[in-house]
Amino acid sequence: MNILVCVKQVPDTTQIKIDPVKHTLIREGVPAILNPFDGYALEAAARVKDKDPSTKITVVTMGPPQATAVLKECVGIAADKGYLVSGRTFGGSDTLATSYILSHAIKAIEEKEGKFDAIFCGKQAIDGDTAQVGPEIAEWLGVPQVTYGLEVEATEDGFKVRKEAEDGVQIIGVKTPCLITFTKPSFDPRYPTIKRKLMANKAKFETLGDDFDPTMDASHYGLNGSPTHVKKSFTPPVKQGGMKIKEETGEESAKKLAKILVDANIV
Repeated sequence: MNILVCVKQVPDTTQIKIDPVKHTLIREGVPAILNPFDGYALEAAARVKDKDPSTKITVVTMGPPQATAVLKECVGIAADKGYLVSGRTFGGSDTLATSYILSHAIKAIEEKEGKFDAIFCGKQAIDGDTAQVGPEIAEWLGVPQVTYGLEVEATEDGFKVRKEAEDGVQIIGVKTPCLITFTKPSFDPRYPTIKRKLMANKAKFETLGDDFDPTMDASHYGLNGSPTHVKKSFTPPVKQGGMKIKEETGEESAKKLAKILVDANIV
């Protein structure tokens, strides 16, 4: 089995603050981490490899040069190899543009690593929460997709996926090649081992720069190729506490609430 895991370096959202003047994220001094949902995707790939040691796991990330830190972290956990997609012209890309770049990067990596049986992604990045990039990559590549995966089991010609659903858990079969996005399962991802950490420290990661694929259309990436533009980010004001209605009986409380809503022209 040949699996590619898409990962992202994100700021630790527990420490993010908004600049009150510029209305932008304050990233200075905020530690960068592996996107947790991507960690679940890597763990899913690692569990496939546990059952089939011949499985090869490659990771790819798109970002600035320092994003190689997450590639090193992934090798320390379970990955065999990593690639960085990084170029100035890629800056400002929204989810659609990012998925376009990554779809081309995946094709370029396949020329080196062989055709991937599956692409695993986290369901979303915690610094954006759009949950769009994974499904968009699947569309660009024209492969079937399953979202909100919890666990996967390799079958003869694909995967059996346990996925989160509104009414519980669904089990879906999908043939390869495919793309699966993962959400938080009932177990925690494994930690790096000393042996793998030493391996990761020696690992070298190839960078795919602006010109890695001359067939890419520049109108599909970067700021100019992004249909989505963020005007500003802001922290919503804290809502003031409302009123409490407590009468002798539930019926009396309901009547009082109804009167307040009618008087306020809400209903």
